[in-house]
Amino acid sequence: MTRQAKRMMLLAAMALTVPLGALGLAAPAMAEPPGILKIFKNCPLKEMRELGANPEYALCNFNETTGGEVAIGSTKVPIDSGVNAGKALTLEGGAIPTGNPANEEEFFLLPGANGQSFSKTELNVPGGLTDIVNCEEIKGEKLLEKLERATCKAVFENKTTGVTATTESVATATDPAILNLAALGLEESKPAVTLPVRIHLKNTLLGESCYLGSESDPITLKLTTGTTSPKPPNKPIKGKTGDEETPKEKYEGKTLTFLRIKENSLVDNSFSVPKAEGCGGLFSFLIDPIVDSKLKLPSEDGNNTAILDGTLNSTSAEEIEGA
Repeated sequence: MTRQAKRMMLLAAMALTVPLGALGLAAPAMAEPPGILKIFKNCPLKEMRELGANPEYALCNFNETTGGEVAIGSTKVPIDSGVNAGKALTLEGGAIPTGNPANEEEFFLLPGANGQSFSKTELNVPGGLTDIVNCEEIKGEKLLEKLERATCKAVFENKTTGVTATTESVATATDPAILNLAALGLEESKPAVTLPVRIHLKNTLLGESCYLGSESDPITLKLTTGTTSPKPPNKPIKGKTGDEETPKEKYEGKTLTFLRIKENSLVDNSFSVPKAEGCGGLFSFLIDPIVDSKLKLPSEDGNNTAILDGTLNSTSAEEIEGA
């Protein structure tokens, strides 16, 4: 494997790391790597070995999203700014070739050895519950409609108004998270990362099962460093590969090294968002339609945006095993 080929492989795999639980159970955490390689402590080395991956071609990743936003229609959730100042998303894990003979530059993205890829960062939704649930949207003056409206106000119009949004992977064996190495370099018109996710809305009154998207009906992000081609009213936006550097450190006579890309930007504004499910627990029959009305769900391609800005770090599994 040439130096340039390995560099391109590392660069591509750093794009994003997401769970693919169907490929195997998360392995126990390994011994912490030394020095500057500590950030890769949750690399799933054992799992990748069990899957038959060659450590020279398998990768360990630790990525931080410190800017950007996720927008569903006019509702925008910023990352590390505004109501979420100081909050960042961490993505970590590994990457192995899919073995697709038609595309040798295609990879499965695996969760970390701790069973996670996305950090469980709860981002505050600007406006909170009062901006999502408006009981007056239950129209009508019949007895049932009045009862539903009164029940909604009794349950949801109180001081517990903060709402958070957490992005979670719902990748499966039949709908996996995929990295296309070529699309990160020479073929920017194609998705670099295809990522099935759901958004978990949390609030004491919304309950623990309020989701936008599911395993059977996911929000499918097709993130790129190139230029998007959304339907109107969205307009094309451009991602960015970023600036490369190679951190190095001497440790017990060895040189520890990995690849870092700063100011990377992965974007997609061509995805759709399905209707809400499970919001309000027993009152989901009442609250799901209100959330849908506020967020204009289902929200079709051309109305939503994901921008993930940050720093990407990657090294080969061989480097970690030999540290």
